[in-house]
Amino acid sequence: MSGFPEFIYYDDELFVESVPLKQIAEKFGTPCYVYSRSALTKAYQEFDTAFVNRDHLICFAVKANSNIAILNLFAQLGSGFDIVSGGELQRVLKAGGDPGKTVFSGVGKSIYEMRMALEENILCFNVESEAELIALNKIAKDMDKLAPVSLRINPDVDAKTHPYISTGLKENKFGIPAREAERIYKSAHLYPNIRFIGLDCHIGSQLTELEPFTQTSKKMLHLLDSLQAQNLEIEHLDLGGGLGIRYNEEILPSISDYVSALCINTHQIKQRLLIEPGRSLVGNAGILLTRIEYLKHTPARNFAIVDAAMNDLMRPALYDAYHEILPVHKNSGEIKDYQIVGPVCETGDFLGHDRRIGLINGDLLAIMSAGAYGMSMSSNYNSRPRAAEIMVDKDTIHIIRQRETIDQLFSNEKILS
Repeated sequence: MSGFPEFIYYDDELFVESVPLKQIAEKFGTPCYVYSRSALTKAYQEFDTAFVNRDHLICFAVKANSNIAILNLFAQLGSGFDIVSGGELQRVLKAGGDPGKTVFSGVGKSIYEMRMALEENILCFNVESEAELIALNKIAKDMDKLAPVSLRINPDVDAKTHPYISTGLKENKFGIPAREAERIYKSAHLYPNIRFIGLDCHIGSQLTELEPFTQTSKKMLHLLDSLQAQNLEIEHLDLGGGLGIRYNEEILPSISDYVSALCINTHQIKQRLLIEPGRSLVGNAGILLTRIEYLKHTPARNFAIVDAAMNDLMRPALYDAYHEILPVHKNSGEIKDYQIVGPVCETGDFLGHDRRIGLINGDLLAIMSAGAYGMSMSSNYNSRPRAAEIMVDKDTIHIIRQRETIDQLFSNEKILS
């Protein structure tokens, strides 16, 4: 199964909490994303509890899933937020999130985005280049503000993950080398409208081992010691996110083991610890529900053509990522090897290869572990409206995003006069 007990079979029917997925499909149609409120809550509380009495702030990485109902749930639980755009900041604010618990990451912040974040008094800018720092200092001066800043350090650590989601190697576009960062911290007087308050790093996503995290934290502590020896005040240490989830047969450290490793490595410092989990909070809490349109049998392969596609869930086409695919009703057809594919006009439009499963036309399938980088990366390719999103709370079903309509897709387009 997918790593959470909230998705479970009862009498061969797949349920989310106390609701059969078949009922959701009948009421709201497919494809649609379905989330478990219980799974989201438990994941956040496991992170929070693991810190015990350590001063900390959990900043949910909004890029993983930006639905305002999910952001609001985390805000109610006490979460902060890690954003990478002005649009994500607006979502956090709309969801009731606290800008004073929000950190702004990303290599290409615009002047408009910096101004917005300064106006909202966010907790911190995670600055990724000296050019960005110069621009932020000027904008803060123009606004008569003092911009709180952490420099994002590139520790040159191999996260041992997919190269597209590795962010901590020296050849990546992210962060500043430690020596450069130390020089900039020492030159704080050159930036009178910047207040350096933290150190930040992030080495990648879907990490399955603790060793890259511990290696990174040791490098960050070495830099912190060096800065403090020069009487530079650092208020927090942000160790990023990146803890993986189970998609297939991965053997993963638990959330508590991950947090314990971070806390053990930093037990001797007084600074507040920040982390930026995304996937590990929402990934296993959501699925993509889809229906089979046709079964197509050829001499070479068997295809299950479903109504979800690469525009709904980009990860398989983009990363060749694996998602477990479960029948909503077990034992409905002869078991065969199937390619689970969508209707988009691309050979790369697949959700799963070589799945041994029993199917008949019209069957429902659950694409598991789709709560992270599913809806947030979806598109309207082939003029396909984006899916609905549903939240289940025990036996209650909430629609948290209406399905888009075709009219909405071209409502902002104009024909030449």
